[in-house]
Amino acid sequence: MLAALVTVPWLLTRPAPQAGGAAPVGAAPAATGVVAPGPDVPVSRPVSLDIPAIELARSPLGELGLNPDGTVEVPVDFATAGWFDLGPTPGQVGASVLLGHVDSTTGPAVFFRLRSLEAGDLVEVGLADGTVARFAVGSVETYPKAEFPARRVYTSVGSRDLRLVTCGGEFDPVSRSYESNVVVYATLVDTVPA
Repeated sequence: MLAALVTVPWLLTRPAPQAGGAAPVGAAPAATGVVAPGPDVPVSRPVSLDIPAIELARSPLGELGLNPDGTVEVPVDFATAGWFDLGPTPGQVGASVLLGHVDSTTGPAVFFRLRSLEAGDLVEVGLADGTVARFAVGSVETYPKAEFPARRVYTSVGSRDLRLVTCGGEFDPVSRSYESNVVVYATLVDTVPA
């Protein structure tokens, strides 16, 4: 389960990706006025996720926004992660965020093994235009839900980052929810054709 009761009090702006592919790159430069290092990645909707280290292959990605109360939506399908579409597309300057469930009442979900990732592991995000943006894991952190660092997770200062978020820690049978969140921090390495 994933209870992302995180309120995002700021709106992140980005060029809108086209339904079938790329749009012109329009990401703002880093706060220092220097464009973030790394390959140019088209603004294109993420459609699939591969994480070889945990044997996640060609998993489709949905789109997530905000609930009416301002909290971040979570995926309806336990087998599918979702991209927070108010942030940048993967590979653009900023933090692109993917959320997925760790489990359900019937067993493991899409991000069940996320907590076992290690620094250096690759995360590959397939984009609608056929590009694959490849990210290297930097760290995996666990936070009590009451101390979830929303600004750190949903923003980035001048780099091209990816965040993967799920539940973790102890399960509270009374609330039927995990007490913590697991966050994987990754940075763009390169792009390859699909």
